[in-house]
Amino acid sequence: MSLAHCIERVSAQDPDRHLVLRGFPEAVQARLYPLYALNLEIGRAAWVSREPLVCEMRLQWWADALERLGAGGGVQGHPVLEACGYLAGEAEICADLVRIVAARSWDVWSEPFEEDDALFAHLGETGGVLMRVAARLAGATGDLSVVAQFGTAAALSSWFRSVPELEARGRWPLPEGNEAGVRRLAERGLLMLAEARGQRAAVSEAALPALLTGWQAGGASGSCAA
Repeated sequence: MSLAHCIERVSAQDPDRHLVLRGFPEAVQARLYPLYALNLEIGRAAWVSREPLVCEMRLQWWADALERLGAGGGVQGHPVLEACGYLAGEAEICADLVRIVAARSWDVWSEPFEEDDALFAHLGETGGVLMRVAARLAGATGDLSVVAQFGTAAALSSWFRSVPELEARGRWPLPEGNEAGVRRLAERGLLMLAEARGQRAAVSEAALPALLTGWQAGGASGSCAA
């Protein structure tokens, strides 16, 4: 039931990843659907209330739960957390997930990114970390820094699409919201995509379920999975 709940959540709220996962074996789905549902829950926690401290408390709940999970503790209390029970004792992976929780604190407050590097660091701690963890859970081994790089660039593509909603919620999603600033970010993101594509041969085929979730980044020519 916990896995079914995760599939339902991802299908409804993260259709790009759902579309990708449908084409992979059930064993891969059983690991990645809970991961992506968890990512949705963490993102939702940052917006659960108009009171920032309430949101921070919810994020801290997830951080504490993941730390317990990484230490081999229980997972009762939430269907998504229960579906992530296979991560019990996986301290390194759970520590990466806690990094995503910490990065989501940006959503709680209304502080702008002071420079492009700050935005890319945020994207790296969210989309980049998530894609690297997904690749590991799908069976990829070795140095997955190129996967994280591709995930960061793909996250920029998603970030651009979310700008209107973030601005409507009183956030400042871009360091410089004019045409020149957007163009500069896009060019940097496309360069990251090109560099990731150039290193694709160094990444095992097992990472494909993770890489394909960035299929919209940079158009067809930007796909790291190509």
